[in-house]
Amino acid sequence: MSQQPVAGQISQRGLAAMGAGEGAMAELRASPRGTVSLQEVTGYQTKPWRVALCHACSVLTAGLLLLLFHWKPSLEVRVKCEPCALGQADWVIIRDRFGQRFTTRVRTEVLGEGSLEHHPGARPEDRRTSIAIGVTDEEESRDTIRLHQKEEKNVLRYYLFEGLRYVWIERWQAYCKVSVLDEGWTCADLHLSQAGLDQQDHNTRRKIYGPNLIEVPVKSYARLLVEEVLNPFYIFQVFSIVLWVCDAYYYYAACIFLISTISLGLSLYETRKQSTTLQNMAKMSVGVRVRRPDGEEAVVSSADLVPGDCISLPSDGMLVPCDAALLTGECMVNESMLTGESVPVMKTPLPACGGASSAVYSPEEHRRHTLFCGTQVIQAKSYVGKEVLAVVTRTGFCTAKGDLITSILYPKPVSFKFYKDSVKFVLFLAVLAFIGTLYSILILVKNQVPVGQIIIRALDLVTVIVPPALPAAMTVGTIYAQNRLKKQGIFCISPPRINLCGKIRLVCFDKTGTLTEEGLDVWGVVPLENHRFMPIAYEPRQLPAGPLLYALAACHTVSLLRAQPIGDPVDLKMMESTGWRLEMMEEDDGELPSFQQFGTKVLAVMKPPPEAEQPPGRVSPEEAALCFAAPEWLHLPWQELVPSPDSPFSPQKHQSPVGILRRFPFSSSLQRTSVLAKLPGEDAAQAYVKGAPEMVASLCRKETVPADFSQMLRFYTTDGFRVLALAYKPLSMVTTFEEALQLTSSLYPHRDSAESSLTFLGFLVMKNVLKPESEPVIRLLRNANIRPVMVTGDSAGGTGTLGLGQGEQHLPGFEDRWWLANITLDSSTPLPLPAGDNMLTAVNVARSCRMVEPKEQVLFVSACPPSHDKPAALKFIPAELSQGEEQPEEGLCQQDGCLPQPCHLALNGKSFAVVREHFPELLPKILIRATVFARMSPDQKTQLVCSLQELNYCVGMCGDGANDCGALKAADVGISLSEAEASVASPFTSRLANIECVPTVIREGRCSLVTSFGVFKYMALYSLVQFVSVLLLYTINTNLSDFQFLFFDLIITTTVAVLMGRTGPAKELGAERPQGALISVLVLGSLLLQTALLITVQVLSYFITVSQSWYVPLNSTVTAPQNLPNYENTVIFCVTGFQYLILAVAMSKGYPFREPLYTNVLFLVVLVILFGLMIWLTLYPLGFPKTLLKLQGIDDLNFKLLLLGIATLNFFAAFVLETALDHGLLSCLRKLRRKKASKKLFKRLEKELSQQQPSWPPLNEPLFATPRLSIAVR
Repeated sequence: MSQQPVAGQISQRGLAAMGAGEGAMAELRASPRGTVSLQEVTGYQTKPWRVALCHACSVLTAGLLLLLFHWKPSLEVRVKCEPCALGQADWVIIRDRFGQRFTTRVRTEVLGEGSLEHHPGARPEDRRTSIAIGVTDEEESRDTIRLHQKEEKNVLRYYLFEGLRYVWIERWQAYCKVSVLDEGWTCADLHLSQAGLDQQDHNTRRKIYGPNLIEVPVKSYARLLVEEVLNPFYIFQVFSIVLWVCDAYYYYAACIFLISTISLGLSLYETRKQSTTLQNMAKMSVGVRVRRPDGEEAVVSSADLVPGDCISLPSDGMLVPCDAALLTGECMVNESMLTGESVPVMKTPLPACGGASSAVYSPEEHRRHTLFCGTQVIQAKSYVGKEVLAVVTRTGFCTAKGDLITSILYPKPVSFKFYKDSVKFVLFLAVLAFIGTLYSILILVKNQVPVGQIIIRALDLVTVIVPPALPAAMTVGTIYAQNRLKKQGIFCISPPRINLCGKIRLVCFDKTGTLTEEGLDVWGVVPLENHRFMPIAYEPRQLPAGPLLYALAACHTVSLLRAQPIGDPVDLKMMESTGWRLEMMEEDDGELPSFQQFGTKVLAVMKPPPEAEQPPGRVSPEEAALCFAAPEWLHLPWQELVPSPDSPFSPQKHQSPVGILRRFPFSSSLQRTSVLAKLPGEDAAQAYVKGAPEMVASLCRKETVPADFSQMLRFYTTDGFRVLALAYKPLSMVTTFEEALQLTSSLYPHRDSAESSLTFLGFLVMKNVLKPESEPVIRLLRNANIRPVMVTGDSAGGTGTLGLGQGEQHLPGFEDRWWLANITLDSSTPLPLPAGDNMLTAVNVARSCRMVEPKEQVLFVSACPPSHDKPAALKFIPAELSQGEEQPEEGLCQQDGCLPQPCHLALNGKSFAVVREHFPELLPKILIRATVFARMSPDQKTQLVCSLQELNYCVGMCGDGANDCGALKAADVGISLSEAEASVASPFTSRLANIECVPTVIREGRCSLVTSFGVFKYMALYSLVQFVSVLLLYTINTNLSDFQFLFFDLIITTTVAVLMGRTGPAKELGAERPQGALISVLVLGSLLLQTALLITVQVLSYFITVSQSWYVPLNSTVTAPQNLPNYENTVIFCVTGFQYLILAVAMSKGYPFREPLYTNVLFLVVLVILFGLMIWLTLYPLGFPKTLLKLQGIDDLNFKLLLLGIATLNFFAAFVLETALDHGLLSCLRKLRRKKASKKLFKRLEKELSQQQPSWPPLNEPLFATPRLSIAVR
C-alpha cells in the first residue's frame, strides 16, 4: 500500500486526491479556505465467490447478516470484495476527516473520441487528450498498468460522494473532484470561450461533468419506512413487542405498538417534508441561451450546461443556474441567497488583456467578475456589442449553491461528550441486564418454571433495564427549548446543537451589522488646502465645486433599478450627502445616452442638485484656511465661518454635471474603488479613487500627503469613526468612452497607471453607531465568564499589494507606525497590506461595548512576513505607544512581572496569517489573550474558529451572514442575524438583528442540557426501579400485572418525562456552567446513591409486609398472572409508584440553570394528581381500578399509613441526596482529590501564562521566526 500526495490540485471545497499507484488506499488532502481536510479512499474489487458465500450466510442467519450489512455498509464491502489498486476498484470506502466511513460504487461510461482537458476556446488542433480519463500519454504508459482494453480506451471512471463527482485521472493515478479539471484556466482562456463549445465537445463534457443539477434525494415513504424500521431502536421496539405478546402482556404491547406507529409516522412525515423543502430550494431549471462556434445561439435547459459553455444574459435579468465568469457588460446581482446582504452587487467583466488576463481564474479572487449559482441577476447591461456574455465555470454541486446545499445535507457531525457518554451508559445498562438475566434464570429454574417461560421472563428483563423510550425522552428538553427559541424569533435547524450552547466558553462577534448598526452615516468630510487639513465639513453638499466634491459625487458603483438607486450602503450614503443625482440610460434604450456636452458616450451622469436646493451660504476652503491659527481647529466645523456677501471666496452655484466613463468596483485585495469621469468642455478624463487611507496615501504623490496624515487619521479612528481617503488624477491619455474601456481591471498596468501619482484630496469620515443592545450583552457575557472576541473585516477579505514609483519612498508621518511598521514602499517588491476596518476603530468599538474595560491595556500584535534577507518578525506594541501618546515608564514597565493584567491583544488579518505560518508555537498563547481580530478575510475567520476549537474552547459565532458563512458553519454554535437562504447553513438564525439572541441561546442551551441530564437520570432510575422490583418479584415467582406495567410506563413515567422538560431557563446568566459529561463523579454518584436508596426501600417494604400477622404467602406453584393479586405485588406496586414520582421531583432541578419547579404549572398539576392517585390506590383502592390493576385488598390502615410514611422518608432522603451532591459533596470531593491538570488545553495555557515570569508577552522586543527546512520525501 502506498501513499503519494498530490498538492494543489483540488478545488476550494477541497477533497484532494492522492495517488494510489499499485496500492489500495489514497489519502486525500486539501486546504480549502485555509482549513485542512483529510480523506482516505480505499479501493475494493468484487469477488463472486465472496458474494455467493455472503448470500448463503444471510439465508442461514435468517437475514441477520443483511441487517448487519445495513448498519455497517463498509463491512459489506470488506466481506464481499478484496483490496485492490484504486484504478481497478469497483467499490471504494471513504473515510472522512471526522472518522466517518462511507461506501460508494465506482461507475464507468464510454467517452468516445472527445477530449477531457483543454482550455476553453482553444483551437481544435491544440486540444489534446494527454490527461484523458482512463488513458495515458505514450511516454507515461510504460510504467502504468493497462486497466482497459484498446477498444475501451476512453472510458470514464468516477464515483459520487455527497453529490460531488470524483473522476479517475490515469496520469495522476488518483480520483479527483471533477472541478479540478478547470482550475488552470486563466482569465484570457475564459475570454476565448466567447465562441462557445461545439456539439462534440459539449457532449463529452456532459458525460464527464454530469448534469447541471443539484439533486436532493427525496425517498419514498416505503423506503423511509423500511430504513427507519431497520434502525436499532425500532428493531429493539419490535423485539420488545413480540416478547410482551408471548408473555400475554397484550394491552401493554398494543399501546406501545400504537405509540411507536404514531411516532414513526410523524418522523417519516417530517423527514420527507424537510427533504422536499430542501429539494424545492435546490431545484433550478431555466432556459438559457448558449452560443455555438457557428455563430448561432441555442436555447437549452440549464441542466445541460457544462463548464466552457458561453451563455447570453437577458437585459431584464435571470436566475443564475451555474457559476459563471462575466466576459462582457455589467450586471447588477442580488446575492442575498449566498451572503445575506440584501444590497445588490455590481459585477464587471473579467480582464481580457494586459497582465491581469494571465492570472489564473479563481471564483474567490475574482468575486467581482463571477456570477454565482442561485443568485439573481437584476439587470444586465452591455456597453460594447449587443449582448452580456458569461462563460460557465462550475456546475451542479461544485457551484456556490451546491456547496451550500451540501453543508445542509451533510452537516458537520455534532461531537458532544454527553451523547457519547449516553451510549456508554446504555451499554452499561445492557451489561446490568445481562447480569439480571443470569440471576432470573437461576431463580426461575429453582422455582421449577417451564423452560419457555424462563426464556421469555429472562429476555423481558432486558426490555425493563434498557427502556425503549430512552432516546426519545432525551430529546424532550431540546424540543421544548427549540419551541421557546422559535417564539423569540430564533430558529434552529440542528436541535442537537442546543445542548452544545450550554457549554459555550467563547463567542466571536462580527462588528459591522452585528455589534454596530448595519449602515454607515456620513459624519463629514475633512478637505485639504495647500497640503494642510482643514476643519471637518459636516455638510458635504456645501463643498465648493472641485475634485473633492466630484470624487464624493462620482466615485461609486451605484446603479439605477426602476429609477431607484441601488448599490453599496456606503456609496449610497456618500452620494446622498452631496445631493447630486444619478442618471443612466433607460432599460429599453438600445444605445448609451450620448450627451453633446461631454463629447463622448458615458455610462452615467451625476447631476448637481437644482439651484433652489443648494445651500445659500458656503465658505470656501481658502477662506476657512485663514482661521488655521486657532489650536482648536480640529474641532471647528468650517461651515460656521460665514463669509460676507462681498467675499471673493463666496463660491458659485454648482451647474456642471460629471460624466462617468468607467467604474472599477471595490476590491478588498486592492482596498479601493475608482472611476474614470469627465467634465463638460474638458478633453482629458479624471480618475477618482476612494479607499483605505493607508492604501490611497501610498498611491499619492508624496508632496500632496499632509505631514500630519497619521495624526488626523488617528484622531478619527480612535473615536470609532470609519475613515476613507479620496484622491484624484487627470488622465491625458483617456479622452473618450472607448479609450476608458481599454483599461483592464485589477492589479495590473493600465489601471495602476491611472491609480498612481495621485493627488490627495482628503478624508470621508463615516459614523458606525454601536447598537444599544451590544454593551449590556457583552457585559453580561463577561460577568458569566464567557469570553467575547471581535472578529471583523470586509466582505471580500484578503490582502493586497502596493507599489509606488522607483526607489524607496516613505509616507510622511508613517514612520514607526504599527500598521505600516517595517514596510518599505517600492515598486519592485509587492508587500501585503492589511485590508478592511481600521484596527483603531475596532479597538474603539471593543472599548465602547466593554469587551475591553477602560483600565485594561491593549497590545497590538504586529507581524511582518519574511523578506529576501530577513526572517518573519513579530512585535507586541502597547496601543498607547502606537497612538503616539506618551506614557509614564512605570505604566509600561515589565520588570518583575508588572505588566498590567489582564491585557488584551489585538491583531489584523495580515499579522494573523504571519503568526499562523511562521510562529505556530506562539499562536495558542496569542489566541488565549487576543480580543480584537480586525481586517480578517472570510477564510481567516473560519481558520480562527477552528484554531480556537483546537484549544478545546466550545466556540460560538455570531454574525450577519454576509461574510461569516464559513465561520458560522465551523463554530460549535453558529448564530446568524440574517434571514437569507445562506443562514440555513447556520444552526441558529435570529430574526432580531442584534446580539441579545446570544445570551438567550446560551440560557436555553444550559436549560436544555440540565433537562437532558435530568430526564436521562430519571429514565435510567425508572429502569432501575422497575428492574429491582421485577427481580424481587421473580425471586418469589410472581411479577407485575399487564396494567401495572402500563400504568407505570405510560401514565406515570411517560407523562412525567415529557412534562419535566417544560421548565424554562433561569432569567440570570451565571458564571457557573452545567455538567457536560455523563460519566462523572456527580452523575454516577447520584445514580448509585439513588439506586441504593430505592433498593433499600423496596426490600424494607417487602420484609415489613411478610412480617405482618395478617400476611398470607402467595401461591408459588404458579407464576404471574395466575398468582395475582397478592400482598407482595400490591406493596411493591404502591412503593415503586411513589418512587417514580419522587425521582421526577428530585431530578427536576431548578437553580441556577432553570426556573423553579413551581413555574412549570402543568408539570406541577400532573405531579399533584399522580401523587393523589397513588395515595388513593394505597389507602382505598376500590372497584374497577383495583380489579384492573389486580391489587390485593389490605384492611390494616396502620400498615397502609406506614407505607405512606416510608414513601415520605424516601422523598426527603432522595431530595437531600441530590442537594448534598449538588452543593456540598462535590466540593468536598474536589478538596480531597489531588489537583489534576485540566483536560482543556486553554485552561492549562491560561495557568501557564499567569505563572510565567517575566510576564508574557514581551513588550517592544522583536521576535524572529526560526527558518524551517522543507524536506520532500518521495
